[in-house]
Amino acid sequence: MVTDTQERNLMKLTQTESTLAAAAKAGMDEKTARKYRTGRLPSQRRVKHTWRTRPDPFADVWHEVEETLKKNAGLEAKTLFLEDLQRRYQGRFQDGQLRTLQRRVKVWRALEGPAKEIYFPQIHVPGELCASASSAARTAQHR
Repeated sequence: MVTDTQERNLMKLTQTESTLAAAAKAGMDEKTARKYRTGRLPSQRRVKHTWRTRPDPFADVWHEVEETLKKNAGLEAKTLFLEDLQRRYQGRFQDGQLRTLQRRVKVWRALEGPAKEIYFPQIHVPGELCASASSAARTAQHR
């Protein structure tokens, strides 16, 4: 794949040199150089992939999966897939569809799942707790 830097170099070099020489200096083949001399950078030509390439295999059963996750949010997608979906719907889901379910569960957890537990680091400074405990003990003895 041609990078933006290579394309910029190619555009600059083709003003003074032949396509063959400019392509060699830009680090690409001459055929590739001819193909990419459009005036737009590769990052500008790229279209963001927002469409699905195939139908969602879990669309029919997602409400069941969602209910199960609401009851027990700690379940892993692998457990749901192997022990629940493949057992209930025998022959409908192949092993290769596990990753699809894992992605769906990940998105569900991020958007609708329970909040994550937050842990604050406990920093123990040597002698700090002992100083307060011993000073309290000393003041109690002097009374």
